[in-house]
Amino acid sequence: MNPEAFADRYIALWNEPDPVQREASIAALWLPDGSHHVRTQQAQGHEALARRVTGAYEKNVRDLGFCFRRAGAVQALHDSLMFHWHMVRPGQPQVEALGLEFLRLSADGRIATDYQFILPTPAAS
Repeated sequence: MNPEAFADRYIALWNEPDPVQREASIAALWLPDGSHHVRTQQAQGHEALARRVTGAYEKNVRDLGFCFRRAGAVQALHDSLMFHWHMVRPGQPQVEALGLEFLRLSADGRIATDYQFILPTPAAS
Protein backbone atom coordinates (compact mmCIF):
# COMPACT_ATOMS: atom_id res chain seq x y z
CA MET A 1 0.00 0.00 0.00
CA ASN A 2 1.18 3.48 -0.84
CA PRO A 3 0.43 5.66 2.24
CA GLU A 4 0.27 8.93 0.26
CA ALA A 5 -2.13 7.47 -2.31
CA PHE A 6 -4.32 6.06 0.48
CA ALA A 7 -4.43 9.45 2.26
CA ASP A 8 -5.25 11.18 -1.02
CA ARG A 9 -8.16 8.76 -1.65
CA TYR A 10 -9.38 9.44 1.90
CA ILE A 11 -9.26 13.23 1.38
CA ALA A 12 -10.92 12.96 -2.05
CA LEU A 13 -13.88 11.21 -0.41
CA TRP A 14 -14.73 14.32 1.65
CA ASN A 15 -14.83 16.41 -1.58
CA GLU A 16 -16.86 13.87 -3.60
CA PRO A 17 -20.15 15.35 -4.93
CA ASP A 18 -21.63 12.04 -6.18
CA PRO A 19 -23.40 10.11 -3.37
CA VAL A 20 -23.01 6.78 -5.20
CA GLN A 21 -19.26 7.33 -5.57
CA ARG A 22 -19.04 8.43 -1.90
CA GLU A 23 -20.64 5.16 -0.80
CA ALA A 24 -18.32 3.12 -3.05
CA SER A 25 -15.30 4.98 -1.64
CA ILE A 26 -16.46 4.36 1.93
CA ALA A 27 -16.77 0.63 1.21
CA ALA A 28 -13.29 0.61 -0.33
CA LEU A 29 -11.68 2.60 2.50
CA TRP A 30 -13.40 1.27 5.67
CA LEU A 31 -14.19 -2.15 7.06
CA PRO A 32 -17.97 -2.80 7.23
CA ASP A 33 -17.86 -2.12 10.98
CA GLY A 34 -15.14 0.55 10.75
CA SER A 35 -15.51 3.70 12.80
CA HIS A 36 -14.81 7.43 12.62
CA HIS A 37 -14.44 9.57 15.74
CA VAL A 38 -14.33 13.36 15.86
CA ARG A 39 -14.98 15.44 18.97
CA THR A 40 -18.17 14.02 20.48
CA GLN A 41 -19.36 12.35 17.26
CA GLN A 42 -18.92 8.71 16.34
CA ALA A 43 -19.96 6.93 13.16
CA GLN A 44 -19.68 3.16 12.93
CA GLY A 45 -20.52 1.06 9.89
CA HIS A 46 -20.87 2.09 6.27
CA GLU A 47 -24.35 3.64 6.62
CA ALA A 48 -23.33 5.86 9.54
CA LEU A 49 -20.07 6.76 7.79
CA ALA A 50 -22.03 7.76 4.68
CA ARG A 51 -24.23 10.05 6.78
CA ARG A 52 -21.15 11.60 8.44
CA VAL A 53 -19.25 12.19 5.20
CA THR A 54 -22.36 13.44 3.38
CA GLY A 55 -23.13 15.89 6.19
CA ALA A 56 -19.58 17.26 6.12
CA TYR A 57 -19.63 17.47 2.31
CA GLU A 58 -23.00 19.26 2.19
CA LYS A 59 -22.08 21.78 4.88
CA ASN A 60 -18.47 22.55 4.00
CA VAL A 61 -18.04 21.81 0.29
CA ARG A 62 -21.46 22.16 -1.35
CA ASP A 63 -22.90 24.99 0.77
CA LEU A 64 -19.82 26.95 1.89
CA GLY A 65 -17.57 26.33 -1.14
CA PHE A 66 -14.57 24.87 0.70
CA CYS A 67 -12.47 21.89 -0.28
CA PHE A 68 -10.21 19.57 1.66
CA ARG A 69 -6.54 19.06 0.80
CA ARG A 70 -3.83 16.89 2.33
CA ALA A 71 -1.14 18.99 4.00
CA GLY A 72 2.37 17.58 4.18
CA ALA A 73 3.68 14.07 4.32
CA VAL A 74 1.91 10.92 5.45
CA GLN A 75 3.53 8.95 8.25
CA ALA A 76 3.05 5.19 8.38
CA LEU A 77 3.88 3.06 11.39
CA HIS A 78 2.91 -0.62 11.66
CA ASP A 79 -0.88 -0.67 11.10
CA SER A 80 -1.40 3.10 11.35
CA LEU A 81 -1.32 6.20 9.16
CA MET A 82 -1.18 9.81 10.27
CA PHE A 83 -1.52 12.92 8.13
CA HIS A 84 -2.77 16.50 8.26
CA TRP A 85 -5.39 18.17 6.11
CA HIS A 86 -6.53 21.72 5.40
CA MET A 87 -9.96 23.06 4.54
CA VAL A 88 -9.54 25.94 2.08
CA ARG A 89 -11.41 27.86 -0.58
CA PRO A 90 -10.14 26.75 -3.99
CA GLY A 91 -7.44 29.12 -5.21
CA GLN A 92 -7.12 30.90 -1.86
CA PRO A 93 -4.10 30.58 0.47
CA GLN A 94 -5.97 31.04 3.76
CA VAL A 95 -6.55 27.87 5.77
CA GLU A 96 -10.06 27.91 7.25
CA ALA A 97 -9.68 24.68 9.22
CA LEU A 98 -6.95 22.16 9.76
CA GLY A 99 -6.91 18.70 11.16
CA LEU A 100 -4.94 15.62 11.95
CA GLU A 101 -6.12 12.20 10.84
CA PHE A 102 -4.96 9.07 12.66
CA LEU A 103 -6.08 5.86 10.97
CA ARG A 104 -5.70 2.35 12.35
CA LEU A 105 -5.83 -0.10 9.45
CA SER A 106 -6.95 -3.72 9.32
CA ALA A 107 -4.88 -6.56 7.88
CA ASP A 108 -6.58 -6.05 4.49
CA GLY A 109 -5.56 -2.37 4.43
CA ARG A 110 -8.96 -0.82 5.15
CA ILE A 111 -9.71 1.57 8.00
CA ALA A 112 -10.73 -0.09 11.25
CA THR A 113 -10.68 3.11 13.33
CA ASP A 114 -10.41 6.72 12.20
CA TYR A 115 -9.59 9.41 14.76
CA GLN A 116 -10.02 12.95 13.44
CA PHE A 117 -8.65 15.89 15.42
CA ILE A 118 -9.70 19.42 14.47
CA LEU A 119 -6.84 21.77 15.31
CA PRO A 120 -6.91 25.52 15.92
CA THR A 121 -6.01 27.54 12.82
CA PRO A 122 -3.04 29.91 13.18
CA ALA A 123 -5.41 32.91 13.16
CA ALA A 124 -7.43 31.35 16.01
CA SER A 125 -4.37 30.62 18.18
